[in-house]
Amino acid sequence: QVQLVESGGGLVQAGGSLRLSCVASGRTFSSYAMGWFRQAPGKERDIVAGISRNGVTTYYGDSVKGRFTISRDNAKNMMYLQMNTLKPEDTAIYYCAGVREYYSDRYIQSVNEYDTWGQGTQVTVSS
Repeated sequence: QVQLVESGGGLVQAGGSLRLSCVASGRTFSSYAMGWFRQAPGKERDIVAGISRNGVTTYYGDSVKGRFTISRDNAKNMMYLQMNTLKPEDTAIYYCAGVREYYSDRYIQSVNEYDTWGQGTQVTVSS
């Protein structure tokens, strides 16, 4: 029911910042647990951050803790990823993802549990 579109990627120097946005079309966005994932060439798709339906509970991968912040605005059908102190190893395609959560207001860590994906946005960090 929900379609996701990411934006905000680009080229930035190490130490810089970017803010990614994900807009959801549909009427059930607030029912979705959401997450940001990234995939570098030759590597598997890994979770960057997850957020529960109401934005109360969040999860961050170890490599981005203290640097990235996930947030959402259900009234606007939007999710965001603020990325600070970017490193070359952050270079990847970043994906917005979601899955409907009926039973608990929690984040979801496993990539295999998400069934709705955006097209991805490229983030490139130069040294």
